Amino acid sequence: MDFVHLFQNIPHWLATMMTAMLPIGELRAALPIALTVYNMPFWEAYLFSVAGNLIPVAFILWFLDPVSKWLMKHSKLMNRFFTWLFDRTQKKHTKKFEKWGVIALITFVAIPLPITGAWTGSVAAFVFGIPFKKAFPLIAIGVLIAGIIVGAMTLGVASVF
Repeated sequence: MDFVHLFQNIPHWLATMMTAMLPIGELRAALPIALTVYNMPFWEAYLFSVAGNLIPVAFILWFLDPVSKWLMKHSKLMNRFFTWLFDRTQKKHTKKFEKWGVIALITFVAIPLPITGAWTGSVAAFVFGIPFKKAFPLIAIGVLIAGIIVGAMTLGVASVF
């Protein structure tokens, strides 16, 4: 069974949102499917793709910190893992992040390449200690931009605008 048939018995708008909620594909998969398979109008496909892509962001940003703290407290292995992850990531990327600031997170989420997107951007925001109130709007801006880029790539620039 292929991916599109997985959601064949639910409304296209809901299938689009659910596809956009999935890691890796996110909006980058949902929007082209909505436009080419479901033949949704751009505005509708865009709206449901963006909304679906942002739902997991809220949960990741809210729960990753308390879950990681709990795991670190209750597991030596998780404590070593998260300590290593935070130290390594911050050593490698702090200077870039300080140089580019909020533009770094927006761009990271907006560029439709493998391992970029809202899920990974949420994890990056967590690792760099960006609070929810600042991280969510920045990630949302990135998702909005990614939607325009993916829509333009799917339909061609002239038909999006």
